[in-house]
Amino acid sequence: MSYNLLKGKKGIIFGALDSNSIAWKTAERVHEEGGQFVLTNAPVAMRMGQINELAEKTGSQIIPADATSLEDLQNLIDKSQEILGGKIDFVLHSIGMSINVRKGKHYTDQNYEWTQKGTDVSAMSFHKLMQTLYKSDAMNEWGSIVALTYMAAQRVFPDYNDMADNKAYLESIARSFGYFFGRDKNVRVNTISQSPTPTTAGSGVKGFDGFIAYADKMSPLGNATALDCANYTVSLFSDLTKRVTLQNLFHDGGFSNMGVSDAVMSTFMGEE
Repeated sequence: MSYNLLKGKKGIIFGALDSNSIAWKTAERVHEEGGQFVLTNAPVAMRMGQINELAEKTGSQIIPADATSLEDLQNLIDKSQEILGGKIDFVLHSIGMSINVRKGKHYTDQNYEWTQKGTDVSAMSFHKLMQTLYKSDAMNEWGSIVALTYMAAQRVFPDYNDMADNKAYLESIARSFGYFFGRDKNVRVNTISQSPTPTTAGSGVKGFDGFIAYADKMSPLGNATALDCANYTVSLFSDLTKRVTLQNLFHDGGFSNMGVSDAVMSTFMGEE
């Protein structure tokens, strides 16, 4: 159901890879709510995904950009304003990468060059993006910037590896830069800590199916889906949340406040 929540609003969506991705679902929902946007992803990710299909479906243009490159980000922001005919109202940062995870390097045996690359893509890119937006004065007043994170930033999930550190850094950047964006531009910055979600990116984490099953049993409302997250993101892009900023917002069916659930205890005790 559409409520026209984003009618007349313009933005940039990072990280739509395929129809399983949260960014893809968000783009579809933003389009349904009347928003216009530019799609962007790293050139290598674009070759792997089906972003052209999404662009056609939503009437959007694609601008390839390496989110770790200040030059690419400046080009993206300048061209987006040209295409959209004005300043930006919303931005979704939905990108992350760990070479250590992908290549099976244990957290206690990291390749630090890989670690640095992962940190640059997953967290530092968010600072670079906001700094470029800020210096270019590219955001409209009461605009909204959202990044996606995961609860491993606060609690130990052993197989999440160095991505847990990346997410903790990402959340800190959101708060720190969000202060200046709020004070100087009336722009809000938040992170959404989403349930484990079966996306192409998430499936690279060892034992991810176990993460999903466990979280679903722990959460009184069950896991939030990619579409649920897209809907929540739309609400944060809308004018209904103008005073929400510097928040890490748990969108996880209640998982983050649970100690244990009956379903998990039943499984542990061998009752299922």
